[in-house]
Amino acid sequence: MTERPSAREALAAVVDERTFLELPTPRGRSAPDGPLAWEGYDAARARAEERTGETESVVCGTGRIGATEAVLISFEFSFLGGSLGERTGDRLEAAYTHARERRLPVVSLIATGGSRMQEGMRALLQLQRVARQSALTRAAGLPQLAVVRDPTTGGGWATLGAGADVVLALPGAQIGFAGSRVRPADADPYAYTAEAQLAAGHVDAVVREDELRATVGRWARLLTGAGGAGEAAPPPAGLGGGEAPVSGWDAVTRARAPERPRAEAYVEAYFTEREAIVGDRCGGTDPGMLCGLGRHAGRTVAYAAQCGTPTRPAGYRTAARLIRLADRLGIPVLTLVDTPGAANDAEAERGGAGGAIADLFAAMATARVPLTTLLIGEGGSGGALALSAPDNTWATPDSYFSVIAPELATAILKRPPDRTRATADQLRLRPADLVALGVVRGIVPVE
Repeated sequence: MTERPSAREALAAVVDERTFLELPTPRGRSAPDGPLAWEGYDAARARAEERTGETESVVCGTGRIGATEAVLISFEFSFLGGSLGERTGDRLEAAYTHARERRLPVVSLIATGGSRMQEGMRALLQLQRVARQSALTRAAGLPQLAVVRDPTTGGGWATLGAGADVVLALPGAQIGFAGSRVRPADADPYAYTAEAQLAAGHVDAVVREDELRATVGRWARLLTGAGGAGEAAPPPAGLGGGEAPVSGWDAVTRARAPERPRAEAYVEAYFTEREAIVGDRCGGTDPGMLCGLGRHAGRTVAYAAQCGTPTRPAGYRTAARLIRLADRLGIPVLTLVDTPGAANDAEAERGGAGGAIADLFAAMATARVPLTTLLIGEGGSGGALALSAPDNTWATPDSYFSVIAPELATAILKRPPDRTRATADQLRLRPADLVALGVVRGIVPVE
């Protein structure tokens, strides 16, 4: 087993060491052997100090990650398992307060076993303290990024880790609220790994150590690069055919054509660099919804893009998470609409499709940052409208938007199947029809 990096080695992996300045240690004194008078606690602390060279389980300071100045919190696991006690809470509170005073992002490099048993409930209360500091920092519009090291369990995961805006994890790291010694005997060990947490939508990426500096640097730029946030992101140019559809059914068939450019092509063409957020933080992911932050024309733009598949509840919840994050940070949002509709199978209903769509409608309706939408393919009913910007939606020539798919409209109206094409015309779903109806602002040119 390889030795775990120390707190300062973890810092060196992401920050320019020449710029790192440790924050002053808050004044605070503990009673002999701590609040519980736990016999041998002072001796254990003394041994931890001698072993690590640190006086607590966290090192806090400021430094530059690339060109971005940030407040950094790094855990020393060799100091009593990186556990949180009262003096740990003092340091974390001071670090968050400094971040708000200086308007700096917070980057946490976490490796902890949870709350410190030798301080009992006084240690556990630090979780409320940390949660409050995190909430105040979020309310101040400052980003929080967590790098989850091995292991990250207990309250450290449930506050600094899972509570961050963006969560990165090192390969193979143990992650979970339950530590390895308190899990059920028959628990699947894989469920507590970084890879499993990524698959379940609880972390945004698993990043190799040799890529960590560059990845954290990009995230730092993106999370703090909202220059000109009051201006809406321009809609992308169309990437498909430029000819106007001659009929409603022609619009439908062109939007459904397998060779038509999809969201990935649009996102790739629009952004010079980007990073993805993954998952709804409720145990679900949807590969048919791409979300993240990217750089366009020198500033950060958030994006949520449907990939042409029925959108699942986790996709809607991930998009809502992305939009609320962008709203807090003052980042404009671009959405790309392309779905035949919301997933309507039994699993989607059990997963709360209606509630997830409602939540996305609410996030879009209440966003204070400008929203831009481009319809790039199918616009299938409310499942597509939920991702559409009110009063700032555009369309490509090879797209359509409809209250319902023509085939379903035909069935509901009890018409024979051979009337589907005529029904498509009646629905007035072509891009030009959408402009005339005031549904979209215009049709974008094709590159």
